[in-house]
Amino acid sequence: MLSKGVTLRGLEVFEALASSGSVALTATATGLSQPAVSQQLRNLETALGVDLIDHGKRPMQLTAAGRSFLARTTSVLSELRLAQSELTVMDLGHLSNLSIGIIDDFDNDLTPRLVTTLAENMQNCRFKMITASSIDITADMKAKRLHLGISASSGEVLDGVVEHPLVRDPFILVTPSEHTPRGGDLREAMRTLPFLRYERSQLISRQIEAHLSRMKLDIPERFEIGSHLALMACVARGIGWAITTPLGFMRATRFHDQVAAHPLPFAHFSRQISLYASMDWTDQVPRDVAQTVRHLVQDNIITPALRGHPFLEGELTVLTG
Repeated sequence: MLSKGVTLRGLEVFEALASSGSVALTATATGLSQPAVSQQLRNLETALGVDLIDHGKRPMQLTAAGRSFLARTTSVLSELRLAQSELTVMDLGHLSNLSIGIIDDFDNDLTPRLVTTLAENMQNCRFKMITASSIDITADMKAKRLHLGISASSGEVLDGVVEHPLVRDPFILVTPSEHTPRGGDLREAMRTLPFLRYERSQLISRQIEAHLSRMKLDIPERFEIGSHLALMACVARGIGWAITTPLGFMRATRFHDQVAAHPLPFAHFSRQISLYASMDWTDQVPRDVAQTVRHLVQDNIITPALRGHPFLEGELTVLTG
C-alpha cells in the first residue's frame, strides 16, 4: 500500500516540475494554481520523508533522491497513460475493415504499440497497416486507398479528408558532439562542416529548404541523403551537420552519445504531424485513435526529449483540436 500522501496527482505534479524547473510552468501544465503545485510537492516529500527538489536553486533542480524517484515515477505514469490510451480505443468491434498509414518517423516503439492496441480490439476486422513517407501517405489518402493516415502536414487542404492535429515538431540543428563549440557560436560549426541535406523529394527536405530560402541562407550543396538514420550516422561520424526534428532525433537513440542537439541559431520554424481521416470516417474512431497517438507521443517521445533537452519546452508539444 502506498504511504499516505503519495497520490497520482502528486506524482504528475512532481514529473512536470522536474521537467520545467518552475512552479509557474508546472501550474500551467497541470491546470493547478501555483500554491496548489507547491502543496502537492510538499505533501509528496513529507510522505516519502526526503527532499525531491533543491528549493534553494532557480530553476529548481532535483536532489539525488529526486532523480532516482523521477525514473520510477516516469515509468509508472507512462504505463498508466498507456493503459488509459488503450481503453480509449476499445470500442472497435463494429469495424469490418480498417487501413492506416503511419509516417516512418514513428517506426520505433510508438508504431508497434499503436498497431497492437488497434489489432487487439478489432478481432473481426480486416486490418491493414503500412509505414511510408508523408508524401506517399498523403497520396494514398487522396486516392482513398487508406481510411486513416498519420503524416507530416504539407499545409494542403485535402478534399474529402478531415485533419486532426497531433504534434508540433520543431526543427533543430544537430552537430557531431566532438565538433560542437562549448558555449561558442553554432554558426562556426556550420561554416566549418558541410550541410547534410535530406533527399530533396522528401517533404521534410522541402520544408527545410523553403525556410532556408526565406532566411536567404545559401548553403553549398554536397550531401543529399534519403535515409534518416543514415543522415544521423553521418553526423555522428563527424562528416557534417544537419537540420532535423525531435521526432527524428529521438528515433536515432543509438547515435545520441555522438550527436548534440541545439535550437536553431536563426528564426525557428516547425512542422505539424496530423492524423487524416476520410470523410467516411467522421465518427468517434478517428478522434479516439488521434487521442491514443497523442498519449503515446507524449510518453514515448516528448517527455524523454524534454528531460534531455529543456530548450524544447513549449516548442515540442501535443496539439489538440
